[in-house]
Amino acid sequence: MALKSPPVLFGLLGRLSRRSFSTSKALSSKPVTVRDALNQAIDEEMEKDDKVFVLGEEVAQYDGAYKVTRGLWKKYGDKRVIDTPITEIGFAGIAVGAAFAGLKPICEFMTFNFSMQAIDHMINSAAKTYYMSAGAIPVSIVFRGPNGAAAGVAAQHSQCFGAWFSHCPGFKVLMPYSSEDAKGLLKAAIRDRDPVVFLEDEILYGVPFPMSDEALSSDFVLPIGKAKIERPGNHITVVCAGRATDTALQAANELAGKGIECEVINLRSIRPLDFDTIAQSIAKTHHLITVEQGWPQSGIGAEICARVMESAAFFELDAPVWRVAGADVPMPYARSLEALALPRAPDVVAAATAVLANKISESMNQ
Repeated sequence: MALKSPPVLFGLLGRLSRRSFSTSKALSSKPVTVRDALNQAIDEEMEKDDKVFVLGEEVAQYDGAYKVTRGLWKKYGDKRVIDTPITEIGFAGIAVGAAFAGLKPICEFMTFNFSMQAIDHMINSAAKTYYMSAGAIPVSIVFRGPNGAAAGVAAQHSQCFGAWFSHCPGFKVLMPYSSEDAKGLLKAAIRDRDPVVFLEDEILYGVPFPMSDEALSSDFVLPIGKAKIERPGNHITVVCAGRATDTALQAANELAGKGIECEVINLRSIRPLDFDTIAQSIAKTHHLITVEQGWPQSGIGAEICARVMESAAFFELDAPVWRVAGADVPMPYARSLEALALPRAPDVVAAATAVLANKISESMNQ
């Protein structure tokens, strides 16, 4: 059970350390939804390289189940935007074979829950062949689509596959949060010589985020394996990815009103994991929370905890690491229970309160 402290203690903690604010330059920007940012990335890469093509269920004439591929079939035609039957094991195998032959397929799953039908092609063929061929056969393929919980679709359509696929060497696993993440990371994924699992979020598709002129440029690409500090802070590090980033930022705003400044790190890349950025933040804040929508056992947060324990970052901690994750149950169908099964901002606030309790107590005794 998370410990609770009176508001006066948070105020005291806020006075102990100067509050940190973002000082990044204001750039000209326009709001772009995550859906449109993904569409831009695919369009620009298809225009740049005729080896890039898209296949999946309803990606062509219907413009995609979530309209991510809107307009691409009309622009590039049947040979490069291909509607497939409802058989993930079939079209994923075709995509992997095409990658073996030197093409650059973008394989869309209507939801990553259905990727389980294709997991043999993905892991035993796509993820391992570059290594098993001693580098002779690059497998430039992107598996993309919505991942994790949506709303009201129950246990079989609500799983987060971040930990599943990041467990496998040979994959790169990306989980974007904002429109900038979505565009820059997807372009990098399409260009990469390794197979990339690109985990989007259905709830975020229609959310607009500001994109700078630089991000709107066709030359904009983000590096794989580099996290982003979404909000600087001095008191506690909060590591997250995908929609969990929004949860963390909501909690950080609430905690800031109580004098606690969180450093929120958006991982962007689950594998490779930017542990250096995490370690540098721990050296500053001396406290760590991880936030994810997936299950806690063997999860992303568990991996981060293990790496901290196995590194010099462990000696920077003033309190144990806390994980905030989805409930360790299949996703309930009832709306009220579904909300409780996913991490919420109050859960992160409670975790931060508990982790920082030792520091607050020490300050009161001085």
